[in-house]
Formats: sequence, C-alpha cells, structure tokens
Amino acid sequence: MKKAMYNLGILLSVLAVLSSCNDPKKNHEKEGDSITINKNEIIDESFLTEKLQSKLTPDTVYSILQQRNKEYVEDNLTIRNTSERIRKASLGQFPGAVVLSCLDSRVPVEDVFHSGIGDMFVARVAGNISNEDILGSLEYACKVSGAKVVMVLGHEHCGAIKSAVDNVELGNITGLLAKIKPAIARTENFQGDKSSKNPAYLEAVTKSNVLQTIDNIRKNSAILRKMEEKKEIKIVGGEYHMETGKVEFLTQ
Repeated sequence: MKKAMYNLGILLSVLAVLSSCNDPKKNHEKEGDSITINKNEIIDESFLTEKLQSKLTPDTVYSILQQRNKEYVEDNLTIRNTSERIRKASLGQFPGAVVLSCLDSRVPVEDVFHSGIGDMFVARVAGNISNEDILGSLEYACKVSGAKVVMVLGHEHCGAIKSAVDNVELGNITGLLAKIKPAIARTENFQGDKSSKNPAYLEAVTKSNVLQTIDNIRKNSAILRKMEEKKEIKIVGGEYHMETGKVEFLTQ
C-alpha cells in the first residue's frame, strides 16, 4: 500500500512538473482581437533533470504518456517556450521515454504526448520497423541516457503498411517493406478481405506490425531485453488514431 501511494505521489508530482498546460481554453484572456496566454500554460519549467528522471519508474512514465495523450485528445494546447528549453537542454538531456514512430508527417509525436523539448527521444522510420541503427538508438536512449519506456507507435492509414500489403517494389523501399511482411503473416487468420482496400485488414496488420517490432526489439537487443527483465524499462506499443488523436495502448 505504501509503495502504491509512493508511486502515485511521484506520478502526481511529475505530472505537475511535466504538465504546465492546465486548460488553455479557460485561462486565455482576450484583449481586443488578441489573446493573452498565461505563463502557466507554456511548457518551459518542465524540463526533466537527472534527479527527477532517476525517481521515475517505467510504470510511472507509462502512466504519464497515457495522461499526456488524454490532454492532447481533449485539445489542450502544447505551447512551448522553445528558446528557454533550448538553453536548458544544452546542459544535458534526461528524457523519460523513447518513441519509435513512423515517418508519417501526420503523427506529431511530441504533440501527441503533449511534451516539450527534452521530454522524450523520438526515432522515426517508415513503418516503425526496427533495424541495427534503430536498435542502437533505442539502446542509447535507455542504457546511456536513462529513458524508462520504449514505445513503438504505429498509426492508422499507414502508407508503409499499405505498400507492404500491395507488395510494392521500389529501390531501397523494397528492403524496408520486407521487414513488415512478418506482420502480414501474423494476420493470416484475419476473417475477411485481405487486401489494402479493406481498412479493417490494414488496421489489423498495423497492430500486428507494432507487436512484431516489439518482438524484434526483445530478440535482437540483449541490452534492452535484460533491462526489461530487470524492470528497469518497459517496452510497450500503441496505435495512433488520426481521426481522434487518441493512442490505443497495446499490451503483449
């Protein structure tokens, strides 16, 4: 019970530090045709320090990601004092999480998790697949820089998923899409039209691809696998829904 209360206390305090945007719609003051933004709405004092990062647990960071996405879905603005955060970041970085996202320009990862400069690492590659370079980046984020959560983030209407289903072959894209093919094989029991014309099938492959990438991370990175076994990090997945902005957190 004491441990649960302790973790809750950390979560509440971290949320207070990380979330400087309460409800911009309530706090704006109109002056003629302009809008004055209250200082407490700007993400500027929420820079993660080494001391604060060390107090975070993987479960706490995971809860923060869920809460932050809820804020984003509820249309709370992500207002950043970028110049101030750049100055603070120059002294070091201690992000709480690393997100492996697709290349897609419609998935603004920092906004999706209502975050500012220095809050999270973001790795991007079409189809949110893993390879040696991506694994090295994730290992750096966690083992060297102390991130507590690895999140693989897929999304609706993914062009890479559609292209893999359609067996597109084009330059180096061919090799990239080959890494998605195992996810297609995992959906062989899907009931219905297994083509890119079926949105339900594409979504099934999208979720399967997220889980496939998680499997690949555990299989091909001894560092991350051992960190997860020791409960030093949490490896999770999610699907970003473009129509709502909501991240559907996937368990495995």
